[in-house]
Amino acid sequence: MLSMARLIATSAASLALASAGPTALHTPDVPTPESGYAPVNGLKLYYEIRGTGAPVVVLHGGLSNTELIEGMIANLARTQRVIAVDLQGHGRTADIDRPFSCDAMADDIAALLRYLKVPKADIVGYSLGGSVALRTAIQHPEMVNKLVVVSAVVQPSGWYPEGRAAMQHVGAGMAEAMKPSPAYQSYARIAPRPGDWPVLLDKTGALLRQDFDWTREVKSIAAPTLLVFGDADAIRPEHMVEFFHLLGGGTKDGGVDGSGMSNARLAILPGTTHYDIFDSPLLPPLIVRFLAKGESRTAFKAE
Repeated sequence: MLSMARLIATSAASLALASAGPTALHTPDVPTPESGYAPVNGLKLYYEIRGTGAPVVVLHGGLSNTELIEGMIANLARTQRVIAVDLQGHGRTADIDRPFSCDAMADDIAALLRYLKVPKADIVGYSLGGSVALRTAIQHPEMVNKLVVVSAVVQPSGWYPEGRAAMQHVGAGMAEAMKPSPAYQSYARIAPRPGDWPVLLDKTGALLRQDFDWTREVKSIAAPTLLVFGDADAIRPEHMVEFFHLLGGGTKDGGVDGSGMSNARLAILPGTTHYDIFDSPLLPPLIVRFLAKGESRTAFKAE
């Protein structure tokens, strides 16, 4: 059996346990966010809103929360109205008697947008949040303008085998060993019930052990989509390309004028892992440019 230290390190493949937190990104000065709790699907879903402009929902990774992605929120809020969310059982959103499910969390996001009277928004998600963003585009296509999925998979085989093996052991048994981590330190500070930390780990482990295959549904996504991975990600490069192909990308030469391009984009950030990708200074300008109103087929040409 893997040692606990090895388990914590490798299981981070989809949990974002190694996040350096908001200090890793340059954080521009922004006003104090508007915040609240939306009564959706039995939850009191915590959200905060910053900035002005077109709405964009930002979703954190597993075991994380809005506090730990402060840098990304602040950077996107320079150009858009950012709606950041603490998913079920994470951060300031207290858990309820419901298993963790990307499908259910996607329904929560759609319900939140209805609660806020936002008919349509861009969605940006990382790892677990990337999966929830993907499911939102699948289950509620009419509510998604553009989609950004950062370091997430279409099926479990997308992860490297050692990461999948470690995920089988994620649970409450890791609770004490993880107390020095940024994920726990933030959770202990802001969660309504800090004693639920082992429950969060158990439910996360159960989610990681679920089998799924979204390949058919991904093909139906019409929203312009940006996929972002690290070149040293926990996700196999072959899966990154497969994902891109499902969205219609990379099937032919785009042509000199870009007329052969699909509305899908694929970015692989150099020198980047699954654990630090959402803190990478390369990521915010990439997302901002993709989400920009009127982004054209040639928007990614070198300047």
